[in-house]
Amino acid sequence: MLSAPSKTSCVPGIAACALATVAALVVNRFVPGLSPATAAVALGAALAGAGMIREPLRPGLLFVSRRVLRVAIVLLGLQIAVPQVLALGWQALAVVAAATGLTFVLTPLAGRRLGLSPGTSLLVATGVSICGAAAIAAMHDSADSSDEDAAGALSVVVLYGSAAIVVLPLLASWLGLSNEQLGVWAGAAVHEVAQVAAIGAAGGVLATAVTVKLARVVLLAPIVAITTSLRRPPGAPARTAVAVPARTAVVAPARMAVGGSAGHGATLTRPVAPTSAAPRKRPPIMPLFVAGFLAMVAVRSTGLLPPMVTGNVPAITNALMAAALFALGTGIDLRKLLKGGRVMLLGGIATGLVGTISLAGVWLLG
Repeated sequence: MLSAPSKTSCVPGIAACALATVAALVVNRFVPGLSPATAAVALGAALAGAGMIREPLRPGLLFVSRRVLRVAIVLLGLQIAVPQVLALGWQALAVVAAATGLTFVLTPLAGRRLGLSPGTSLLVATGVSICGAAAIAAMHDSADSSDEDAAGALSVVVLYGSAAIVVLPLLASWLGLSNEQLGVWAGAAVHEVAQVAAIGAAGGVLATAVTVKLARVVLLAPIVAITTSLRRPPGAPARTAVAVPARTAVVAPARMAVGGSAGHGATLTRPVAPTSAAPRKRPPIMPLFVAGFLAMVAVRSTGLLPPMVTGNVPAITNALMAAALFALGTGIDLRKLLKGGRVMLLGGIATGLVGTISLAGVWLLG
């Protein structure tokens, strides 16, 4: 039986993630509309496709894709001040709630009709309706979905979110929307914060667009908590924190792919079956890192944090998120991903839903 990865064995993978993060940040500096997370996912997938992800890297990649990801999501809460979100007014918040809620509910129904797995449909719905790669990673980490599901959902965010930077302003101009309406629409419909910021900056409504987007990010915690609760299997009482199995083993590496079988890619850990029968513990209603996210929102909302902290947190969060998403990206099989037409179709449907519902809200309430 193999033991869990040691701290020493994690060093090569962590170093690779650090280098990839630097590269993603450099790309973002020259192409602001391409978030570090999106660039990191693409880089990880490209290196995996070229066969450059070797076995010594896998323990560190696993560590970053799990532990560092959770830290990044917790810190994301420090970017959200509830009073600032409430200052948007009930009209904008109504648009956000309707677009996010309906897209999250309707997308899995469309995925079922397309014959996709529930996990894939759930992660596409999460990424499109809430906040892109960060939301996919949070739901993937807490709802026990497969790496294949995450691969398909991440590809959707990269493709449609990037296209929105160009398409949304053109549509807004054609439809005769004001810059303020464009800001609300972008914040309520576009997947990644960086993509929203690019649209808002070009239209002169950066603050409005990003604040509306952060209102969607606030919904990450309740949606993950509710979904996790609904997906808990019956049996033993619920836990209140994320439990770590007493014994774990590193199993054969698995490549994330759409509609494919396991191959080579990101290393996964699975609990070792106990030698004696024991009641199965259910996942916590609210994962610990989601509770941490809410706690950081509460801290930021007090207004007590010094500007030095609030000014530097986004950069730190972006770097940690890029590292985690690079690690996840190394498990994407690009060849199989290109064959996943149904996932891309579902992503288009979901993007159309969130865009249409939010546009209707902007028209009706604006």
